[in-house]
Amino acid sequence: MTSSTPQSGQPRRVAVVTGASRGIGKSIALRLARDGRRVILVSRSTGPLGEVKAQIEAAGGSAGVAAVDVGDGAALQAAIEKIAADEGRLDILVNNAGITKDGLALRMSDEDFMEVLRVNLLSAFVASRAASRAMMKGKFGRIVNIGSTSGVVGNAGQANYAAAKSGLIGLTKTFAREFGSKGITANLIAPGWVETDMTAGLGEEIKTRVLESIAVKRLGQPEDIADAVAYVSGDGAGYLTGQVICVDGGMTMW
Repeated sequence: MTSSTPQSGQPRRVAVVTGASRGIGKSIALRLARDGRRVILVSRSTGPLGEVKAQIEAAGGSAGVAAVDVGDGAALQAAIEKIAADEGRLDILVNNAGITKDGLALRMSDEDFMEVLRVNLLSAFVASRAASRAMMKGKFGRIVNIGSTSGVVGNAGQANYAAAKSGLIGLTKTFAREFGSKGITANLIAPGWVETDMTAGLGEEIKTRVLESIAVKRLGQPEDIADAVAYVSGDGAGYLTGQVICVDGGMTMW
């Protein structure tokens, strides 16, 4: 990875990526750093974040870490505000952190339903609300929510997860409308089946059925999602907002 630097007279954009310790979040952080962003890595513990930070810096990039449980709204808001204050700006927010507690609806507890909404949806609202204040000061902002095709078409066994990701669509569009005139865009990237720890346990039979539904006949890679995030968070994407972009190999076009 070779890090680029801002052009003369141009600020180094500061990006916050939640859930940045592994998988899609890590790939997003590495890509944004490669594009010359200073990336603040957010997750519950600093250990894995330190490894990602070291990888970015070894390639010539710039990174910081913030250990916070995104499910703790007060702590998350305080962390975002502190990052903006310490960095003197906050330009890009990628709400990627999320959990799953899958189960058929008839057997799903209220607690498991609400826990997934709290971590996957409420955290995005809290972080976006806090970040938007700093973005308004800079008259520039890119809010990128990582959703899921489950939130677009639903998925059996994921009533909580699909509801949270569907809620993210409404949240994204609302922020796009409320902040568009202030130079802040909000878009949602909806990954399909991506090879991460969450999909590593797929049996061969399930994987075969999944591949049959994907036009490009392969599972996605975290880098596929990172590439999409890099575009919508860039300076050249100022006229793109309120959109749901399915990065799924053509699965949901059917």
